[in-house]
Parts: sequence; C-alpha cells; structure tokens
Amino acid sequence: MDITIMENERVDDLQYKGLKLIQKRDGFCFGIDAVLLSYFAQVPKNGAVIDLGTGTGIIAVLLAAKKEPARVVGLEIQAYMAGMASRSVALNGLQDKISIVNGDIRDAVQLFGPSSFDAVVTNPPYMEKGGGLLNPEDAKAISRHEILCSLEDVISVSARLLRPGGKFSMVHRPHRLVDIIYNMRKYNIEPKLMRLVHPSPGKKPNLVLVSGTKDGRIELRVQEPLYVYDSSGRYTKEIDEIYSRDADADNGGGNGRG
Repeated sequence: MDITIMENERVDDLQYKGLKLIQKRDGFCFGIDAVLLSYFAQVPKNGAVIDLGTGTGIIAVLLAAKKEPARVVGLEIQAYMAGMASRSVALNGLQDKISIVNGDIRDAVQLFGPSSFDAVVTNPPYMEKGGGLLNPEDAKAISRHEILCSLEDVISVSARLLRPGGKFSMVHRPHRLVDIIYNMRKYNIEPKLMRLVHPSPGKKPNLVLVSGTKDGRIELRVQEPLYVYDSSGRYTKEIDEIYSRDADADNGGGNGRG
C-alpha cells in the first residue's frame, strides 16, 4: 500500500515486530510515557479497547501488537493528528484491528455508546489549564495542557464507556495523583494498581501509572518503583525488556524515549 508521508513528517522505527510510526518533524512526538502505558495497561485479550486522546496513535498500535485485543479505537480531536495516526495504522497493515476516529473525548459516549468497551487507556494532557498564555490552536499546547478536556472529563467519560468490570489505565504526573484517585472513586472506577516511575534511583518520580476496575472492590496494590536509568546512566534491564531490546545492545537511546 502506498502511504503518503508529508514533507514535515518522518517515519520512526518502533523497534518492535517491525512496527513504524509517522510523526511530525517539529510537532508533538510520543515519549516513554506512552510506551510504559502500553506495557502497563490492563487490556483483556480479545476485548474491545479505546485509547482516549490517541495523538500519533502510538498506544493504539502498541496495544494491538502486544495485548492482542479484538479491536482498538483511537479517539483524537485534532484532525491532522487523527489523519496521521490513520496513516500509521495503514502503514503497519492494522486496519482490520485499529480504527482512528476524529472526535472530542467529551462526545465519546454519544459516538460509541455507553458500556461499549472492556478497557480504556489514556495518556491525557498533564498540565492544568491556566498555567500561562496558550494558543488553543497549537497542537503541542493541546497535547500538554487541559485546553479541550479536563482530567475529570477523561475519567468521567471513561467510566461511562466501560462495561461493569472493565479496566481503566492511565499515565500521568505524580502531583495529580490525589485528583486521579478522587475522580476514579467519584465515578465508580476503583483504583486497583499503581506504579511510580523514577528517572533513576535517588530521584523523585516523574510519572505514575494507575489502573482501576469499573465497579470493582476496594483493593489497591502498589508495585515496586520502575527506574528508567540505572546509577551508571544506562537504561535499566526492565526498560530494555519493555522496549523488547537486548540489554547488551546499544543503550544510548532510541526513538520515542524522553
């Protein structure tokens, strides 16, 4: 299939099963948070999963390859990003498993119907609205700041999309953890699993992975911390395993790590 790559785009090798991803050269690109979420996400095999705010489509592509769901929907409000994600899906020959939809997270229940998914995953904007002057048309600002939807919007919509017993998985910043737990409980998604991600031993965590169950029983398990780099500045063995890399191979970086 002939896939168009625009002049301001590049094709990145995901270093997993030959998968590739189209990204803008000067735009918002996926980072390690998306990769960690695709690894951590609670997604039933042969289930239906939706990625809210799919962006480049990286999480949808990795979930389809790693978790073996029956179908994946990637919802993205920015038309250009949705189109780019759709081309990445076609580039990998995953059209029978992944569909990209251009739409607003706040309209997701109207688009897909209530209780229509076994799992919801999301890597939402981390920064609260009001943190400085922002251009509401800027793609990077939309990806990083709560301009078009809030954390509560994401969680409340997820709760309505999930079937009873369905799984919700999110990556966010630790300083929003209280807001995350509060809103999950508020909308009947019981927090079940949490893991803090640290840049390296001795440094404060800069990411948190959280999952929960719709209408689940009370029980939160906290996993061991995940360290990205070891004390020598090399990627840890677990990070290499997540990226499906050989720990003895070049450990000096890779597409999407940041």
